[in-house]
Amino acid sequence: MATILIVDDSRTSRKILKGILENEGYEIVGEATNGQEGYERYVELKPDVVTMDITMPVLDGIEALKKIKAEYQDSKVVMVTAAGQRTKMVEAVQSGADEFVAKPFEAAQLKKIIDKVINK
Repeated sequence: MATILIVDDSRTSRKILKGILENEGYEIVGEATNGQEGYERYVELKPDVVTMDITMPVLDGIEALKKIKAEYQDSKVVMVTAAGQRTKMVEAVQSGADEFVAKPFEAAQLKKIIDKVINK
């Protein structure tokens, strides 16, 4: 099954995502708490998919997405958005995001999005 890196500054969000994704059969290979750490973990782990929160300290999700995509064009990044981040979602898609999922997470929707990105 696919390997996933979870990047989110919220411990609760990481825990919820990890629980849903593991229940769906995915392997969580790592977690990161900000965009810079997420980028470094991506380089180290080369997961099949990254879930990337947009609003984070140090380096936000969009900047981390740009760094990953600049070096790894085949990377697959799913942006995680909170309600009301429409302009950020547009910027993320323009910056190479493969898909996005909104909080709060719904297991079926999340699985559908991850599967879609993996099979692209």
